[in-house]
Amino acid sequence: MSGRVVVAALAACSVAWFALVVLAPDLPPALAAVVYGIGGVVCHQQPGRSFHWHGAQLAVCARCTGLYLGACASAILVPLPPSFYAGWSAPPERIAWRLGLAALPLAATVAVEWLGVWAPSAMVRAGTGVLLGGAGALVVAAAFGRPNAAQ
Repeated sequence: MSGRVVVAALAACSVAWFALVVLAPDLPPALAAVVYGIGGVVCHQQPGRSFHWHGAQLAVCARCTGLYLGACASAILVPLPPSFYAGWSAPPERIAWRLGLAALPLAATVAVEWLGVWAPSAMVRAGTGVLLGGAGALVVAAAFGRPNAAQ
């Protein structure tokens, strides 16, 4: 299986999961229960830190929603030539630095929140998640977009 096929499959999964998270309040009860259950494994699901849709809380908090939205960036990357995101295919230590930089805003908002200095809004939480999720999507796309990757 070519790397681009793997990236396309991962992109489809990330878009599907994001759609399930956002649409969970409107899903049939049995499917919604599964989505909220999976969301509860990976997220605290605190109502005050979550977005709401049609008066109901999404399946994960705003920060996780942002992470998943950022991961959906992989769906945009799939049709692009690998040279577009090849810069993210680097030695592991460079990738770690890039992911660390992308995680910095998220870590900073968590730190100030825990210290009681500031309670960021759901939009700020989501924005920091989008940065890290998007960076992760670039790393995955670059890893599988290399010639002979995952073959």
